[in-house]
Amino acid sequence: MYKLTKFPAIFLAIFTLLLNSCGGKSFPSAKDQPVNADERVKKNIGEGRGLKFSTSMGGKGSTNFMFASSNPLWRATLEKLDFIPLANVDYAGGIIITDWYGETGNNEELKVAIRFLTNEIRSDALNVTIYKRKCININSCQTSKIESNLNNEIKTSILKRAAILKKEAESKKDE
Repeated sequence: MYKLTKFPAIFLAIFTLLLNSCGGKSFPSAKDQPVNADERVKKNIGEGRGLKFSTSMGGKGSTNFMFASSNPLWRATLEKLDFIPLANVDYAGGIIITDWYGETGNNEELKVAIRFLTNEIRSDALNVTIYKRKCININSCQTSKIESNLNNEIKTSILKRAAILKKEAESKKDE
């Protein structure tokens, strides 16, 4: 059984340690601190005692984050692939993968994977990969990667539409 006589000794030891940890620090006088808040922030950051979120995020009020709805390349890709069901769409990862798509009665299906390498509208901004699946029956399917002109046609179509969307956005911005 726990003896109550040990409790005051343990409490006193912990209390003494806590009080000791508070001593020895010298706090600056109020007259040494700048009155203006911005000056105090600059002084604290200069001394390494603070963090200013706007500067740590890439400048005052600006970030490198771009919404998907404002990226013409992304929007153009979604417009061009709107007839195919999408299986995976990840804006942060820069990838769009469609589901398998084929016509009814045909034993061949296609899947398109588009990787975004940059947000700029240029010829090397996208990597379009097309996969073909041919099924003899439900359990017997063969999948292969297609290297054809269709890859370039999809890429060109997306880039043309993205250029138009960018031009439209710039003309709206100027108005």
